[in-house]
Amino acid sequence: MRVSLPGIARSGPGFAFRFSGETVPAWPGETLAAALTSAGHLALSTNGPDERRGVYCGMGACGECTVLVNGRSQRACMVAAAPDLVVEPMPRRAVPTPAAPTPAARHLACDLLVVGAGPAGLAAAAAAAGLSVIIIDERSKAGGQYFKQPGTGFALTPAALDGQYREGAALIGNVAASPAQLLAGRTAWSAQRDGERIVVETSGADGPARITAARLIIATGATEKPWPMPGWTLPGVMTTGAAQTLLRSGAVSPGSKVLVAGNGPLNIQLANELLNAGITVVAVVEQAPRPGLARVASALAMARHDAGLAVQGVRQLLRLGRAGVPLLFGHVVTRAEGEGRVARAAVAPTRADGTLGPERSFDVDALCIGAGFQPQAELARALGCRLDWAGGALAVVRDEEGRTSLGTVFVAGDGGGLGGARAALAQGALAGLAVVADVNGSLSAAQVAQQQMQRRALATARGFQAGLWQLFAPAHPTPTVHTQETLLCRCEGVRFGDVEALLAAGTSDPGSIKRATRLGMGRCQGRYCGPLLAARLAGDHPETGLFAPRPPFKPMTIADLAAGAP
Repeated sequence: MRVSLPGIARSGPGFAFRFSGETVPAWPGETLAAALTSAGHLALSTNGPDERRGVYCGMGACGECTVLVNGRSQRACMVAAAPDLVVEPMPRRAVPTPAAPTPAARHLACDLLVVGAGPAGLAAAAAAAGLSVIIIDERSKAGGQYFKQPGTGFALTPAALDGQYREGAALIGNVAASPAQLLAGRTAWSAQRDGERIVVETSGADGPARITAARLIIATGATEKPWPMPGWTLPGVMTTGAAQTLLRSGAVSPGSKVLVAGNGPLNIQLANELLNAGITVVAVVEQAPRPGLARVASALAMARHDAGLAVQGVRQLLRLGRAGVPLLFGHVVTRAEGEGRVARAAVAPTRADGTLGPERSFDVDALCIGAGFQPQAELARALGCRLDWAGGALAVVRDEEGRTSLGTVFVAGDGGGLGGARAALAQGALAGLAVVADVNGSLSAAQVAQQQMQRRALATARGFQAGLWQLFAPAHPTPTVHTQETLLCRCEGVRFGDVEALLAAGTSDPGSIKRATRLGMGRCQGRYCGPLLAARLAGDHPETGLFAPRPPFKPMTIADLAAGAP
């Protein structure tokens, strides 16, 4: 449903496109996912005989929102609506209409290629002023998940926008005014070394492009961790980030009665933003215990490093309390139910032994789950950067400037390890300055001063994050909420019980399980099921159970692959 947000108003004429024979209104710059969600169309693709799927990640990683657009397979969350489009739900085994011949790949070269136009990528490009810089991003607009910006069909009142909008717009504007070349709507699907240089294969609406760079900064951010439970594939069940993208970029709410669940401050922020948009938040379910005296030290550490952010967090909690939103600390969501879309969500308290207490059910029309994050490390892994398992995720080993074991490859932001937007901004700037020093041989006095400032900012951000995640640390072990019938691999319909049967029969390596079940071979290419399988197989060393990254890293047409082939 469409909502009103402070400082953001729809402007100018809209238009319409067709979906399953129905007319769907839309506005310029709006994604298909936002337009379809606002019109009540949550089921967008089919997985299995009749199981419908909808928006899940909202950032192009899962492929659940794939639809046929004029006969071509497209992710609804990544494609802008346009007049006269004919959109159909994606069948399970569709054979898309053959596309027009794809032009031969363009060849581009630069001093620095930045993959990702979120906080880290934008900060890197800004810091590398004076070099030839190319930035690519899958989205049609820069900003990433944190600095989401409204579509072009909105009139903005800057003074009424929140600080997150304004900060993002300023950074995007600075980069747009620089000589850096931003190639939006472009996907990096392969990366390889060519001597000392890096070659990245990309695709976009205007055809493929091969980009050769002296230095590469990977700023691809993170995806949200899956929370597998009965009903987690129902339309209307999505990640917290997906719901926030719909809201902040398109002024669209996933529903009128929303339950927000998981672990971490993003859920608190989303709940507040939904309230501000006039949406009923039926409950906020947080796995961590209610803040008490035992966690005062964590709160004080946060305030010491960034008092403004700490106060903002307290205000958000108080706002939920004043609005009468139930705050269920020490709880998790256990299942979702509904016919064709989510209609109910069950939650339960966690116990010290890892079991669950009595369930409580809520009537909902949307369920948003934010269970934490995992870095997107495909490009770094494919290039051979050294990695380490830390904090429950595979992270790239890098120095303070983001330099990896390869030397010419840098990773900035959450793609190399989780740290939040403030750390990402500082890491991006430090990586950009390091590239300048590499290419030019030295830094100017002003750049040295900026480098020192960003190092201090990074230390502050890391200190704040350490306190934040101590505050949100669950008190009890994460309980198992899935059953044997619950899907482990959403794309290929592989159940937890299917994997357990293979393990019981003696099949215990990821490659054999993949070949036997097709787990990890679907639209998301193992981004969600892969870590789940790895954790099941390898215990304290999950990295041994991860699938090897192989291009293409994102779904591609055969025509684009052929056009981009050397």
